[in-house]
Amino acid sequence: MPRTRLLGLLATCVLVATTAPAVAAPPAGTALREVMFVGNNWDGTADVIASSGDFAKIGRVNIIPDRQERLWEIYLNPIKLAFFLGIRSGPGEGHDQFVDDMYTTPDGRAVVASRPSFADVVSIDLATGRVNWRFPVSGFRSDHMAVSPDGRRVAVSASTSNTVHVLDIETGRQVGSFATGDKPHENVFTDGGRYLWNMSIGEVNTALDDPAFDFTKGDRRVTVVDAATFQQVKVIDMRPRLDAFGRSDLSDSVRPVAFTPDESKLYFQVSFFNGFLEYDVATDRVTRLKELPKNPNTSEDRTTWVNDSRHHGMSMSPRGDKLCIAGTMDDYAVIVDRATLREGALVPASKPYWATVSGDGRSCVISESGSDQVTAIDFATGRKLVSVPVGDHPQRVRVGHVPTGWTGPSTS
Repeated sequence: MPRTRLLGLLATCVLVATTAPAVAAPPAGTALREVMFVGNNWDGTADVIASSGDFAKIGRVNIIPDRQERLWEIYLNPIKLAFFLGIRSGPGEGHDQFVDDMYTTPDGRAVVASRPSFADVVSIDLATGRVNWRFPVSGFRSDHMAVSPDGRRVAVSASTSNTVHVLDIETGRQVGSFATGDKPHENVFTDGGRYLWNMSIGEVNTALDDPAFDFTKGDRRVTVVDAATFQQVKVIDMRPRLDAFGRSDLSDSVRPVAFTPDESKLYFQVSFFNGFLEYDVATDRVTRLKELPKNPNTSEDRTTWVNDSRHHGMSMSPRGDKLCIAGTMDDYAVIVDRATLREGALVPASKPYWATVSGDGRSCVISESGSDQVTAIDFATGRKLVSVPVGDHPQRVRVGHVPTGWTGPSTS
């Protein structure tokens, strides 16, 4: 298919779409409570908190009930052990990575989580705390996930095999997969689940962070596939688009992203940059850039920034008028007006690692991985509302559902 026709087809499909909900609605007649799951990466748990209001803690789930079994397998396999220790010394910052991402099943009976150090995805029964199913990803590390709008499929990045696996969320059976650029990271379903976007970030665990060594970072690109056939629809290399915008100095490693409600604009963060960019889907161009303040206490030695991040985490208000940005290495979060790109007051935060919209849509919830808490920030005022203590090194925060009255598994 000619490139111009392909771009037109994709733009038309995206422009007529509305933003899919982060989590599918629960089945009719099912008594479920909307909550937020907070993945505590270093201690292998997920705290469950209220999805809005006071964000009070409700319960905790052990995401690694099979830890000893998994460690036994790893210790008996020299190659797996080498990668396991590599994850600990690299992206884990000296710690094992036990919880990266998680979503609940539509019936609220299980939480499905990716476990980087165990290179797998598991379903944990929320009543018993036991493993329902386990899917080992290709390669040696699992990463970010995405759930389809109907809640029935989950996509997971296998970061060392340059593959995205798409699984049936109830059974763990693989329904498809596709190839990506180097080190696939973020995944997003668009157009009501018709398309699946993957952003590959390249090699982020080396000290070759000087711009002169950018070529060592690998093939970084956005891969868009048909979510039914898993055939490639489009590949977006941000390098020539950033160059055309006049910012050849910026990395083309696309990190967290946020679409506008009509999916016509994509906002994205890149490695080493304290800010974000705007990409117009229909015209296939980078159209705007926002540089955010630098914390004077943040080292300018790029090799000290975690996994090449400077800012990592962004979300958009349901109306599409505000962006919430996690200034990871600069120790703040901030609300930005999308029309003017003016930022509000900086909200101090300790290594904020992610940003999620609250269940009622009024707040941005960030994970403060440096202080082991999550903090809610009001979209309207840009002010901090409340902080809630959680487990060791919270990262991903996702809205989900649990049965009404649930306070934790009967066994952990």
